Amino acid sequence: MTDTEAYDELQAEEQPELHEHYRVVVDKGQSLLRIDKYLTARMEGVSRNKVQAAADAGCVQVNDKPVKSNYRVKGNDVITLLLPHPVIELEILPEDIPIDVIFEDSDVIVINKRAGIVVHPGYGNYTGTLLNALLFHFQKHNEPEAFPYLVHRIDKDTSGLIIVAKNERAQTALGKQFFDHSIIRRYVALVWGDLKSDEGTITGHLARSASNRKMMAVYPDGETGKHAVSHYSVLERFRYTTMVECRLETGRTHQIRAHFKYIGHPLFADELYGGDRILKGTTFSKYKQFVDNCFRLLNRQALHARILGFIHPSSGKLTHFEAPLPEDMGSVIQKWREYSETGM
Repeated sequence: MTDTEAYDELQAEEQPELHEHYRVVVDKGQSLLRIDKYLTARMEGVSRNKVQAAADAGCVQVNDKPVKSNYRVKGNDVITLLLPHPVIELEILPEDIPIDVIFEDSDVIVINKRAGIVVHPGYGNYTGTLLNALLFHFQKHNEPEAFPYLVHRIDKDTSGLIIVAKNERAQTALGKQFFDHSIIRRYVALVWGDLKSDEGTITGHLARSASNRKMMAVYPDGETGKHAVSHYSVLERFRYTTMVECRLETGRTHQIRAHFKYIGHPLFADELYGGDRILKGTTFSKYKQFVDNCFRLLNRQALHARILGFIHPSSGKLTHFEAPLPEDMGSVIQKWREYSETGM
């Protein structure tokens, strides 16, 4: 071995092994955008400064080549984030948590999720999730081969229907339906204000808010975020609030909540998006007391995933389910119904 070869080998030993933590293929229609802005909008809980630091360290690559933070992404770019430490895999353990099973066979399980339960483990929620509950459920029913494969999510404080695959084949089939937007999903929401039209469509790219990383914000010019479209129709009007049915053309994080805030009608009792205070109505103390009573009954956003339809992975038949409004949301809607009819 020559001195040069020995030096190269020593250098190789001193270079830390890099592990892939994130990979994304940029959409074909993506406009030119700085990579630090692009990744900050896509990656939850990651600041722009951290992305810039990673790029300076050569850990951000495009098409297998390191790039600086001012690189402008374009369609079909393959972006990878490489870090010296391996990805930490959370071990999901079975937990005896009650779940409301609407339907189950060897391929899928449909759950009517109650508000307050997180779908899968993550930062701040390592236990007590729907996945922990499903593992216990499969174990209890002697299904050692079954595993909960997620194909979509609903927010912690949103109630309603969620489908989970029990094997990889079913996950692939259902995943394609979500990708093709052929899944039937209908949500019921109670929003602040009296919507002008009985039907409407809200369009606007969604990405993390620059002021609050827990929130999603609408970027109407499309420079930042993911394309998102929500359709709605009015089910009932209650003077100062409106019950609507929402149909998602896309399924983005907090899509309904962010879109309705964007058009000036936040979801009732939605603390994160400003719906947990009186936004419409009168100044009478009795009205304030009425709304406060509603908030006590419903201490979460008024959003429920009521209808779910999909093509079954094995039978090929359209399968359709509906979950009635939970007690907390149903009771508040009934109170608004009575208020609109009698004025207290």
